Amino acid sequence: MGGGYGTEQAQMRHNLATVLPAGPAYAHINLRPRFSFSHSSLLSLCSSTMNWPALGQGLRQYGTRAARNKRVIDRIIRVDHAGELGADRIYAGQMAVLGKTSVGPVIQHMWDQEKEHKAKFEELIPQYRVRPTVLVPLWNVAGYVLGAGTAMLGREAAMACTVAVESVITDHYNSQLRELVNLGEEEHKELIETIKKFRDDEMDHHDTGLAHDAEMAPAYTALTNVIKAGCKAAVWVSERI
Repeated sequence: MGGGYGTEQAQMRHNLATVLPAGPAYAHINLRPRFSFSHSSLLSLCSSTMNWPALGQGLRQYGTRAARNKRVIDRIIRVDHAGELGADRIYAGQMAVLGKTSVGPVIQHMWDQEKEHKAKFEELIPQYRVRPTVLVPLWNVAGYVLGAGTAMLGREAAMACTVAVESVITDHYNSQLRELVNLGEEEHKELIETIKKFRDDEMDHHDTGLAHDAEMAPAYTALTNVIKAGCKAAVWVSERI
């Protein structure tokens, strides 16, 4: 590079002379480059920098996907925690009215399972750093009132309430399982297995309600439709607030 460097230095001095006045004040300027590159090194550098936008784009896409997945998981855990809290309060209200009747042990069994569900989601809330719904106090009261209120109408009405609530929860859990599988079955294996187990428990509660004369409740169809509509509204709100 010796000859090439001398020629380049002379050309640089000539170019600089056209914009700087001549004189001793500028004689100290050192035009020797601090770093030198071969032709192949420059080509390699240019080639590598051409890949930077693509690399940045890939990082942005990954970040967007991760953020989207996080929002889905947050929504699932938030609404399930609220739902299991509400179910726990429903059975608490039913037990307060019917606990000493023949159907008391049946309600107690279902309530024990709901306590297990609620405890699990209370564990998952901090584990996944999810903010619970701000409506927790409302669902606490509303669940108890619904459970106690239907129980006051009789054993059949309490079971009709169970059928309606568990029908909505079962369908909701099935929808969540499809979402989680699409996000990555292996990646979300623990949460999928948890929801599968709880879904099966809710299906058992639904069938238990039918087996204990839920359909004999006064105005069964109207009662269950109203409860289902209320549950779906609660799910929709809890997912978002």
